[in-house]
Amino acid sequence: MEFLSDPVLLARLQFAATAAYHFIFVPLTIGLGLIMAINATRSFRSRAPEDEAATVFWVKIFTATFVLGVATGITMEFSFGTNWADYSRFVGDIFGAPLAAEALLAFFLESSFLGVLLFGRGKVSPKLYCASAWLVWFGSALSALWILIANSWMQTPAGAELSADGTSAVLTDFLAAALNPSLVPRYGHTVLALLVMGAFVAMAVAGWYMLKGRHAQFAAKTMRLGVVVAIVSTAVLLGTAHSSAVVVSEEQPSKLAMMEGMYDSEVPPLYAFGWVDEQSQEVVTPFSIPGGTSFLATGTWDTEFPGLNELAQTEQFAGLDPATAPVNFVFQTYHLMVAMFGAICLICLLALIFTFRKGKIVKMRWLQWLCVISPVFPFIAIQAGWFTAEVGRQPWVVYPSMTSPDGVSLLVQDGVSASVSNVEVAITLILFLAVYLFLLIAWARTIGRFIKEGPAIKGAPEAGAVAVEEVLVVDKGAAAAPVADASRKGGE
Repeated sequence: MEFLSDPVLLARLQFAATAAYHFIFVPLTIGLGLIMAINATRSFRSRAPEDEAATVFWVKIFTATFVLGVATGITMEFSFGTNWADYSRFVGDIFGAPLAAEALLAFFLESSFLGVLLFGRGKVSPKLYCASAWLVWFGSALSALWILIANSWMQTPAGAELSADGTSAVLTDFLAAALNPSLVPRYGHTVLALLVMGAFVAMAVAGWYMLKGRHAQFAAKTMRLGVVVAIVSTAVLLGTAHSSAVVVSEEQPSKLAMMEGMYDSEVPPLYAFGWVDEQSQEVVTPFSIPGGTSFLATGTWDTEFPGLNELAQTEQFAGLDPATAPVNFVFQTYHLMVAMFGAICLICLLALIFTFRKGKIVKMRWLQWLCVISPVFPFIAIQAGWFTAEVGRQPWVVYPSMTSPDGVSLLVQDGVSASVSNVEVAITLILFLAVYLFLLIAWARTIGRFIKEGPAIKGAPEAGAVAVEEVLVVDKGAAAAPVADASRKGGE
């Protein structure tokens, strides 16, 4: 239990636990926000009672998730001033603007129009109600933008300089800081991953109702919608994944070295899986593609990248210790993320084929069950991706990227609060975990009750499993219409 005596490690564990818990609800909020908005658009266009019931159903699920996301996000921001006071002093001039903008612009936008969705049905015009759904989703995506501006600056600092006394980073160019080198690919990659998560949750709900033979029309429409959103988001996600990897290779060489287990300079191969022996500094794997990572990063098969041992000898990365770097951890989380992406693609393909092929999914219980558990795969991929991004920049909390201003970097041990003891951090960590577990159970029970109740219209009988098949094959050509209609309305 030596880690209990290390306040730096405990502070990192506490923030990691809070961030990981918070990031259960953020993907659902942004991902389901789009599903909710598309259903609101469908209801606005059709004025059908079943579409209105579907919109109410997704508003309830979104709201329950949004509440916990806000609560855990506030906890994270408070920890900047308690466990990470020295870090806050260093980045305060940079972080003040995006965090304030996130609260004043994004959060207020999101919460205000969520109030319209909750209390305005029948009291505001249908057009305003539909627009409110899109503004709630836009607010959640805008909130993610401001948070990622701050986080991406930690990865690739820009638009700042070191203060005269060397204790803080001073903002010199807001646009350069906001549009730092890693922002655009990281934002696109993150939001698309969250949309995949939301689409898979919609598919899971539809698969559950198909298994139970309930809410036939809702299940059919939701499955089609979830599949279309998942397919489109996954296809674009592949491009943003490549862009993000290129930025890492250009700006964060030590992170790339950890992701591929490179201790010595080499032309990095492409590993499907493996294990990094940190003692011998070798990757143990039965299979690899020579030069594969080099090709993905640069388009050539023979580009050599520096290893951790070489980087540690440079002035810029002198704080790096290859012997204690979490190389195997980053290697495993990165390759786990890639493996989960492969599973996501397979599920998307199966669901697409058998949903739009005469509704065969209604007779395939194994595929329905696969859809029910499918949110696990994007959830693991999202968490693994964040662990790769955050642990991969160790031992820095503000990374000295290749284009960052001179001196604008901060080691983890220099960012923690010197006045907070390991005992205090350990106690609060345990309390946080206990409270978070209670809240997670309460949230799960609430969502379970909403799903059990379903989007049923009062006085209307539920359709059976045969009706699901009928709905799925009514109009194959109009399968993507809800997305197209919603996109057009959102643009208006």
